[in-house]
Amino acid sequence: MKKSTRILIPALLLALAAGLLPACNKEAVQLAYDKQETNIASFVTAQLKTDKTARVTYKDGVVRVTMHDTLTREGLLADTLHTGGTVSFYYAGYTLTSASVSSSNLFATNHKKTADAAGWQLSDTTAFHIRTLTLDDQLLEGLRRGLEGVRNQDECYILFSGKYGYGSKAQGTIPARSALVYHIWVNSISND
Repeated sequence: MKKSTRILIPALLLALAAGLLPACNKEAVQLAYDKQETNIASFVTAQLKTDKTARVTYKDGVVRVTMHDTLTREGLLADTLHTGGTVSFYYAGYTLTSASVSSSNLFATNHKKTADAAGWQLSDTTAFHIRTLTLDDQLLEGLRRGLEGVRNQDECYILFSGKYGYGSKAQGTIPARSALVYHIWVNSISND
């Protein structure tokens, strides 16, 4: 075999592999997102079995499960959070790696009871103040979509796959492309 042929064959194999890797990587990411969607659906099903009054809302790839939802939404449009509105709430954020969440998957909270249950020892008690933000603030796409439509005093879970979270970037203890769950306790909303 000539020297030029020995160089050409490995170069062709590398070029071929380089062309396939992006496709394989995209397929792997899509498979991961599909698995996350399955976990989200299982989580929602479990919540609906636990709370017969729970209501599920789907918005562009994001799911919100409102717990203890005994109020009818008809005629309450003025009482739901709209784009540009302000919401005050407590939250607990979890990565979703299976069909449930646990304190081991908790990555952030301002809810003291949740922090205590997870064994978090925080010296800075200001972390437990209500968070107030405008729906137009720089939020994760999934959280923004999930908060739109919440009402005063709602308790809900907002769930979304990694494509509506941090995407391909890890964030602190949150791995890249992680599905996220936010347990939200709404204190108040304002659309003024």
